[in-house]
Formats: sequence, C-alpha cells, structure tokens
Amino acid sequence: MTDSIALQLKSLPEKPGVYRFLDENGVIIYIGKAKVLKKRVSSYFTKTHDDYPKLRILVPKIRDIQFTVVDSEWEALLLENSMIKQFRPRYNAMLKDDKSYPWLAVSKEEFPRLYYTRNPNPKKEELFGPYASLRFMHTLLNTLLILFPIRICKVLQKNERPCLQYHIKKCAAPCAGFISPEEYKENIQKIIKIIKGNHSEVLRQLKAEMMHFAETWEFEKAQTIKEKIETLESYRGKSVVVNPEISYCDVFSIEEGNNNAFVNFMRIVEGAIVQTCTLEIQNNLENSKEELLLMAMAEIEKRFGLLSHEIIIPFHIGLNKEKTNFTVPVRGDKKKLLELSQKNAKISLLEKQKRQELADPERHQTRILLALQKDLEMANIPKTIECFDNSNTQGDEPVGAMVHFKNGKPDKKEYRHFIIKTVIGPDDFASMYEVVKRRYSRLVEEKKPLPDLVIIDGGKGQLNAAHQALTELNIQDKIMLIGIAKRLEDIYKVGESLPVFIDKKSESQKLLQRIRDEVHRFGITHHRKRRSKKSIHSELDDIKGIGTVTKEKLLKHFKSVAKIKAATFEELAAVIGDAKAKLIR
Repeated sequence: MTDSIALQLKSLPEKPGVYRFLDENGVIIYIGKAKVLKKRVSSYFTKTHDDYPKLRILVPKIRDIQFTVVDSEWEALLLENSMIKQFRPRYNAMLKDDKSYPWLAVSKEEFPRLYYTRNPNPKKEELFGPYASLRFMHTLLNTLLILFPIRICKVLQKNERPCLQYHIKKCAAPCAGFISPEEYKENIQKIIKIIKGNHSEVLRQLKAEMMHFAETWEFEKAQTIKEKIETLESYRGKSVVVNPEISYCDVFSIEEGNNNAFVNFMRIVEGAIVQTCTLEIQNNLENSKEELLLMAMAEIEKRFGLLSHEIIIPFHIGLNKEKTNFTVPVRGDKKKLLELSQKNAKISLLEKQKRQELADPERHQTRILLALQKDLEMANIPKTIECFDNSNTQGDEPVGAMVHFKNGKPDKKEYRHFIIKTVIGPDDFASMYEVVKRRYSRLVEEKKPLPDLVIIDGGKGQLNAAHQALTELNIQDKIMLIGIAKRLEDIYKVGESLPVFIDKKSESQKLLQRIRDEVHRFGITHHRKRRSKKSIHSELDDIKGIGTVTKEKLLKHFKSVAKIKAATFEELAAVIGDAKAKLIR
C-alpha cells in the first residue's frame, strides 16, 4: 500500500457511496458500492485475501481511489450499476444483455399499433417485456388483437374505403375515420392494462359497458362485449400460475456457475407472470451471491422501472430499501413462485453449459480437471485417473476392482478385476496392498505409462497400504495418491492428518465421487457374480473329466446329487457310459 493510498483511506467518509479503483495509467479497474465507504474500502488493504486469488491480483494494481457519496445503499447500488456499464472495468462482474428476448411494443402515434419486436426502441415505442417464452407472448398478443380491433398496418394512409381487416372485424378502420382518436386511445389504454396484468380493472369496465348497452337495448353491441369478456376471462384463467390474491410482487432467484451466474426475475400481478427476464452475470472477482443478486436487482429496476413494494428472494441480502418488504418464503404460494423462478435460472445455466460443451466438447472436462489439479495441488493436470476398491462378504470370495478414467471420462477397456490370492479372511488393508502392487508392478515391467492420479476407496489404512505397495516399486513420487473415506467422503493424502478441503458441491468433488461410485459398482458386480457362481457349485464340478453336458444328463435323469451318489454302476453307465460311470463311482 502506497503512502498516497494510506492518506486517502484516512480521509474517506463514513457514508454510503460508490468507490472506484484506478491503476497507474488512471484507468478504472474496479467499481464497488458500500454501505460505509471508509470501512469497505479499507478492508481491501487491511485484510488478507488468501481465499480470493483475483483480489490478490487486483489490490497491488490500485494507485488511486475515487468515490461518490449518496444518500442510501440502494442509491449506491443503482449508481454502481450505471458506472459499471459506462466504464466496463476489467475486474467487475459484468451483466450480459438479453436483447434477443421479444418485447411487446405500442407505437407512439395518433393511432398506435401493437406488435412484438426484438430490437426495442424506447424513443419510438412504449415497451413491455421482455418475454422469455415466445409462445406466451404470442398468446397474449393474439388475445389482445381479438379483444380490441386496432390497426396492424405499418403505415397509416387515409382511405375512404377500409381494407379487408375492417370487414373481418380485426381493425376499427382509423384510416377511414370509423373510430375517433379518443375511443381508439381508450382501447389502447385497456390493452396496456392487460399487458401489465390488471385484468380485473378491464373486466369491470367491459362489464359496465355491456350492462349499459343491454339497458339501452343495443343487444348486438352487448353481445360483442360479452364475447370479449369471455375471451379475457379464458386467457386470465390460463395465465394464473398461483393464488390470484398475490396482487403485485417481484421474484428474484440466482443460480451460480463457475465464473458466472444467472439471475431470474419475474413480475407477478394478480397471480400471473406479466414480465420475466434472466440475466447472465460474469463474476470476474468472485463476488458473493448477495452481491450478484443486488447487482441484478439494480439492473432490473433500470430496465423495467421501480421494483414492487414486495420482493421475494431466496435468502436475506442485508439491504434496507424504503417502502420495500423483502420476503424469504419457506412454504405456500410464494414459495412455489420462488421455486419456479429458481427452475428458470437453473435451466438458463444448464443451457449455457450445454452450448459450451457442444461448441467445444473438451472444454468442459478440461475445466473440471484443472479445478481438480488446483484443489489437490498437483504439478500436472490429472489426465489419467485410476481408482481401486475391494469387495468381500466376511472374507468370502474377496475381489478387487480398478476403473480407469481418461480426460475425465471412463475408459472401460482399461477396467480390471482382481481375484485376491494372498489374503485369507476379511483383511481390507492387505487386499488393497496386493491389488495395487500387482497392478503397478505389471505396468513397470511392461514399461507402460503410469496414471497421474490414483484414488483409493477407503480410509487411511487402505491409503497407507497402497502407498507401501508404490514405495516398494519405487514409484511413490511419480503418482499422486489420495483416499476417499467412506463415511464423510473426506479426501486424504498420505502423511496428512487433516483432510483436503474441497467444496462438497464443486465439480472436482463430483468427479471424484463419480469415479468412486463407478469402481464401487464395477467391484460389487464382479463379487456378486462370483458368489452366485459358487452358490450353484456341486460335487460333480470337482470330478475331473465330467463336463457340463455330462452333469446335465445326470441331473436330468437322477434329479439330485444325492440320488446320483446312491445309483449303481449299471444305472450310471446306462445314462453316461462305462468310462464316465467309473469316474463318477
């Protein structure tokens, strides 16, 4: 920390605001928000960042600090979001735009038209959306065009005779002056209310109009409005996803990937989803879930206007926003809404990962192997991995199994079974020693390449037995050896009393568990086959010269081994001949 930075830290105010870090060239490299500027900015220089490698890179590059004071933490969040978009600092989490989503647009004209667009222009259109579901958006658009006959032509030209759309009752013909600007505008206002989810208000207006026409004996007009009411009620019934008593709220959820996260937003009006959006955030500085969610909320407010007074979120974010209630539901309809939002966020994340895998099939596996290399502190990437497991039933039919993974995928032609030869009784340690010794003594003799990583399915006892076998072959320094304890699935290295810390939800841990589960399946299957084979073994199998065909003839005729034993020589010879009858006797 330079002297100038130390002076700046002392003079920082204890107020909410936005801070900017600049490098030696005066370029903004990071922008952040703080509830208390002095406390937050000072933490970068007073705390260690051993668990945050990106911070270890960022902090030494800071040469200047700028800041802007605001009145509240929420204002700081909005300003931070705006500045990140303006300056695009290298180390900030970046929001990816989703302009490919469709929007419903109402043109700003005397007689507006309603249409959908993927290129929104706020200067020329009043926009509603975006819609994640194209089908939902088209259903809404078609319903509105049925309810209110507004023009669909792109250019409004004055005509004495209206076009076909008027005659099939799909347009009110403003070009021919068949509808006043005031009445047309009233229809547009009803359309906007429905798009925003205010079905109840529009239904009340339509019912009042229907009753008015009925009272004045204008039954055709009353019938037309009745059909509109039925259409709107049918659409409303299909669009309600939860309790319609949930009148107005916003729902946020987040699903984290490796260096990115997806935040889903849903706006609920009268129990129906009227707006939805999923943002992708590039997490360049290992921000917490809370920080990423706050960033997305600020962006959503900028796009769609003020957030609702009630916001449903998956966890507490430590933010107090004026006139806003943050709810973390544990049950009921609001919990169902949150689960729906979480499902959408997860689908977006999985789709992104799937697209990446299709574009570069090796990229996904390479990333996982690099993460495993880092977690195990290996010198080389573990391109080849072998895993061992033993199976027996109280020492009966002991067998060993080994699976081979190449570039993170199973290579089944390299799988091996071992029948334990030197161990008597249930001794897992000695069995593991024998299997590992046999496997790698053969590789050494045949001068074949050794694996990068060997996994032992068992605790420290099996791990030490395997290490002894490698040591006797003088290859203990050429292979990384780890053990997976069965009970807590902790990872152990040779000679270390504490387990290696790997996030239980990480892809590294999942790969290790997958390999361990595969060797367990492979070993158990072989062990069961041997036990099954032994269970149908008979004394006939031990007689040299008696094969399967002879055995089947005898059992078919005499029905059991006991009756074969009791049979005379002549009875046996009648079935299988004199020579084999002598062997049986």
